[in-house]
Amino acid sequence: MTGYPALPKSYKHAYPFTLSVPSYIYPDALIPNVKMLGKYTDEIEVLLFESAPDSLPTEAEIKTLAMLAQDFDLTYNIHLPTDISLTDKEPSARQQAVKIMQSVICLTAPLSPSTYTVHLPYNEPSRTEADVKKWQEIAYNSMEYLLESQSLPARNFSVETLNYPFEWADKIIKDFNFSVCIDLGHLILYENDVQAVVDKYAGNTSIIHLHGVENGRDHIALNRLSKTHSETVRGILKPFKGVVSLEVFSYKHLAESLIFLEECVKSEK
Repeated sequence: MTGYPALPKSYKHAYPFTLSVPSYIYPDALIPNVKMLGKYTDEIEVLLFESAPDSLPTEAEIKTLAMLAQDFDLTYNIHLPTDISLTDKEPSARQQAVKIMQSVICLTAPLSPSTYTVHLPYNEPSRTEADVKKWQEIAYNSMEYLLESQSLPARNFSVETLNYPFEWADKIIKDFNFSVCIDLGHLILYENDVQAVVDKYAGNTSIIHLHGVENGRDHIALNRLSKTHSETVRGILKPFKGVVSLEVFSYKHLAESLIFLEECVKSEK
């Protein structure tokens, strides 16, 4: 653990919302990152992007994470794997994706996560009405299957805003009562009406992913946001009481984002 810079101050219980940071800030494994970050934040976003068994925590590591949560007065949210797809064209691939996600949910259950964030990717080159309808049917069936494969209520899952109009997922969210993960960086990057999306799903939003966007790049420090987008973010955060995860993946970007966030919130007081 030596050689890694610690964050300059603690932000634990500093905001009306729950502040979360990712589990990959330092170039090290999951446990060392949590040990470095746990006393500075309210929650850790456990990034489980890769689904291979050797990429997932062991049961022993989950027990360690649970103990660290007690030691640091810490909670967790889980980002489910993104290298498998619930919207794959192949039924067998979708079934495998559900099976793997179900196993990840069981593995991490002792952590009592605030939410499980899930992607419903749209990778079709065409956005015709027929293609979108087919994708919606596939996504709907996969999410129904995921719910039936385990015992958690739908509210424990947050469907993330990605690179397509999020209203495409409306029926899924409404019919099952899923939560929403508003990724503000994605909304900015793909030139959505950010405030309109936030307002529409305000009652369902359990977690916000927050990161900078500049010149077509996202997941960078928040201070790279334009003045207009910074003001939009400030207004969105003011009434929010859920989880805000600073979804950046380096110490430099996190440290700069924490400073920006503090100034952003201060300016609203």
